[in-house]
Parts: sequence; C-alpha cells; structure tokens
Amino acid sequence: MELTNQRQRSVAYFSMEIGIDEKICTYSGGLGVLAGDTIRSAADLRVPMVALTLLYRKGYFRQRLEADGWQREEPTSWAFEELLQEESPRAQVSVEGRPVHLRAWRYDVQGVSGYTVPIYFLDADLPENSEWDRGLTQSLYGGNDHYRISQEVILGIGGVRMLRALGYQDIRTFHLNEGHAALLTLELLDEAAQRAGRESVIGQDRNAVRNRCVFTTHTPVPAGHDKFPLELARKVIGERDDFFGLEGVLYEGNTLNMTYLALSLSRYVNGVARKHGEVSRLMFAGYTIDAITNGVHAAAWVSAPFRELFDRTIPSWRQDNFSLRSALSIPREELWGAHRQCKRQLMGLVNRETGAGMDENILTIGFARRAATYKRADLLFRDMERLKRISNEVGKIQIIYGGKAHPRDNEGKELIKRIFWAKHELQHDIQVAYLENYNMTLGAMITAGVDIWLNTPEPPMEASGTSGMKAALNGIPNLSVLDGWWIEGHIEGLTGWSIGEPVHGKGEERDHSQDAPSLYDKLEHSVVPLFYHDRSRFMDMMAYSIAINGSFFNTQRMVQEYVLKAYFNR
Repeated sequence: MELTNQRQRSVAYFSMEIGIDEKICTYSGGLGVLAGDTIRSAADLRVPMVALTLLYRKGYFRQRLEADGWQREEPTSWAFEELLQEESPRAQVSVEGRPVHLRAWRYDVQGVSGYTVPIYFLDADLPENSEWDRGLTQSLYGGNDHYRISQEVILGIGGVRMLRALGYQDIRTFHLNEGHAALLTLELLDEAAQRAGRESVIGQDRNAVRNRCVFTTHTPVPAGHDKFPLELARKVIGERDDFFGLEGVLYEGNTLNMTYLALSLSRYVNGVARKHGEVSRLMFAGYTIDAITNGVHAAAWVSAPFRELFDRTIPSWRQDNFSLRSALSIPREELWGAHRQCKRQLMGLVNRETGAGMDENILTIGFARRAATYKRADLLFRDMERLKRISNEVGKIQIIYGGKAHPRDNEGKELIKRIFWAKHELQHDIQVAYLENYNMTLGAMITAGVDIWLNTPEPPMEASGTSGMKAALNGIPNLSVLDGWWIEGHIEGLTGWSIGEPVHGKGEERDHSQDAPSLYDKLEHSVVPLFYHDRSRFMDMMAYSIAINGSFFNTQRMVQEYVLKAYFNR
C-alpha cells in the first residue's frame, strides 16, 4: 500500500478482537465477528478506514468437551507469519514506567470493487522487551486486571502511536468498538497538548479529543464493562494527575471505568439495536446515546447454495444488499432445494462428529452462541416431559447446539453440562447434539443448515445478537425472545415467532418464568405443525426472512448509518 494512500484514511477503527478469517485466531465471539463484518463492508463501500487490534499468538482457546459436557481449554496457535505482513515502523508505550516496544502486522481486507481496508495487529513479542511484556499480546481476554489494563494501554495508546509511525496523520474519527480502546483518548489528549506547546493536558484539550471520537457500547451485562482500581491504573499508566484529574475520566473518583471514559470523551455514542439504545440511556443517564442496529456481512454469511441462487436470481445482491428484498420472487422449490443442500451438509458433519444419527427430514432447531447463563441455552429443557410429548405426538424434532464458555465462567461451563444431561435424558425421544469448538466455519454451517433458529436470552440482556441475522440471510425463520435486534426484525408468522412478552424499560416487571411455557406453545401450535403440514407456507416464511430481515440486518446498511451519523457528521 502506498504511503499517499495511507494518509488519505480518515477513520480508525479500534477493536480488542477482530474475526476476519477462520485462520486468523484473534476473536472469541460476536464482538470480534461483528468487527470483521464491519471492516468487510467498509471495504465494499470504499470507506477510508484503517483498523487496529492485537496479535494474539495463542488465539482464544480450543474447546474440548468431556463425556459429561465439562469444557476443557487447550491452547491454539496459528501461522500468523504466513497470513500477515510485517511492517517496518515501530512504536512504543510505557507500562509501569517501562518502555514496551511494538511492531505491527498487516492484513488487507478487499471489498467487492477491489478497495482495501488494512487491519494492523499490534505485537509486543520483541527481544528488546521483558518476558512479561512480550506476553502482553499473547492471549485474548487472558490474565487478571493487571494484564488486561496493560493490554488496553497497548491497544489504545500504542494503536494511535503505531498509526502515526505508519504514516496515518490525518485521522478525523477514532471509532471505539467497545470500551477496551478507551485509553486512545489519553494519547489524543497528549497530542492536543503538544500541538499547543504544553507538557500537561488541560480541560480545553478534552473538547478537541471529544470531537474526534465515536463510541459503540455493546452490552448491558455488567461484566462487559472493564473497570480498574485507580491504584492499579496509576501503577500501569503513570501518575498522570493531569489525566486522572480531568472531568469525566474517573468514575466515582476512584475507578477507571473504560465505558464511562469512552462516554465522556466521545462526540457520538450508540447502542447496537433500538432497544439497546434505550436500555443504555437508562444505564448511563445524562449521556446522549443513539442506536445503530448491528448487521452481518451478507456475502460472508450466505452459504454456497444460497450464493449460487442469489447470483442467478438477484445479480446485484452483493453490491446492494437491499436488493435481497427481491427474494420474494424466487421460486419456492429453488429456495427449498438450496436449504436442503445446507441441511444435508450440516447433518453429515453432526453425525460424523457426534454419532447422533440425525435425520435430514426431521425438523431441526439450532442454538449456537457463547455459553453465558443469561442466554439461557437450557430454556428448552425446563419441561422435559412436554418437550418429549411435542416431539412424539405433534412432530419429531432434533436439536443442535454449539458455543464456548469463557475459561473463567464456571456457570457457563455448568450450563453446557446441563445440556449434556438433557441430551442423555432425551436420547430415546429427541436427538440432541453439541458440536465442540464453535468457530466461524461451524457457525456458518449451523446458521444455514438448521430449520429454525432459537434464541432465548433473558431480556433486556441481549444487546443485539447477530447469529439470527445470519440464519435469516439463509432463509431460516427465527424463534426468539423479543430482545435485541429481534424486536425490530420480528413479524409474527412471517419472519418467525416470538417467545414471551416484550420488555419495557429495564425489564424489572417482566415475568421471565413465562418464557418456557410460551416457547412450548409456539413449538406445539405453530412451528412444528407448519413445518410438517404446511410446507408451502413455511417456504414463504423462508422467503420473507431473506427479503425483510436479510435485506436490512446487514453491515452494508449498518456502515452506511455510521458514515452518515458518526464518521463524517461533526
């Protein structure tokens, strides 16, 4: 890439994780995959963007499941030297007063017209660094708070410094994808002070920085917001009274809360669905928070049979995702044929990997996402006898699961064990499979190969959710709690079905105990009968899922909203 082209970039996108390729193990789940899809669409739309993340040589982890479902984590490695190009410029940051030297590796994401968006992976594994400092870019979400804040110094402060070293001098907008990169504001404050010929940051620098930052918050779950004791922050970052004393930097005077830091120093803040924007405004009173609903990159998540079908019937769909609304005119037998190919491929994988003996003619329900308790992967098993009766008397069902628990989330690990227990209890009535080591490839196969996509979070904890969007692009109707994106994408009996009642405000008054009965009611009276006894209407729902939800819930539309609302609207 020529330096002149580099200097034309005006948006810098910072994310703790980026999932851009199955072989590049620098992601753990939805946040990283969303980042990858965002970058893909930015390249498609020729948005002058550059992206920053860390180079995790150990990746996240490989999931192994024991016979009872207990998760074991194994280290993973990947050939980053073969996939990324090392850049010659160097940068350095200070961690606990020590200089930590950084290099960058580049990966170019090419859009449909050939335009590229470069991703730079920051790497501290250099011989001039100490052994501990060399390990700071080894593991994604590893270690304790000390390790984590040191990583965030590298991402935020080191990311800005590396951009400068690489020749990116004219970035107009810094986009923080979650609060992990919020310390980039400190580097921008220092730059503002240096331009004014001062050694210390003052209040007026805050406005200059705020005008250049955009912040996307992704979760209403408290654990998703990084916060560090002031003592630790001072130890790692330095005393920096000019920074810590600045209005809006510290939360309640003694905590460096990365979400509040980003809120305070960003000109534009958004949640990732309309409901999440509302919940975020309630959580963070006093801040103006908009909403841009997430999407997925259509060309990346549409399966091969549907890509071939769309290329033939909707030739412009890659350049213009909105044209997928023309899916309503696709002959239903062709939709069903493409779906059968996807399902046959998935059934083959499931039966090879698990020996479940699944049948491609049986209604197949899919549930695959991070194994966190609030996502309630076991809601389907609250009344085992009723579930058995539905399958035995209304129509046979089979269920496919996938998803990793965070290594330190023992409750999430217990959740996987409960699904394995249910699998054993149901073995004579309903086949249940849990595919281990959930990743991008497996996610794409499951979202395209099941018949129904199930999502059962405890509202309003699901900020957006994108797996159901991937399913919709492949003609799979959703059966979901009214939370996140599904509030916007749900049309009862047309794009899918709802579970339980909608949530109002923060949801304190909602009766979550009614969700399981509602789920069984929808299965017994709507979903299962429709699949087996009114296939033509089921195929209509497949077409509407693509035409209504697939055409809108994509990152092409999402990035266009960022361009209009955030990147170039100052």
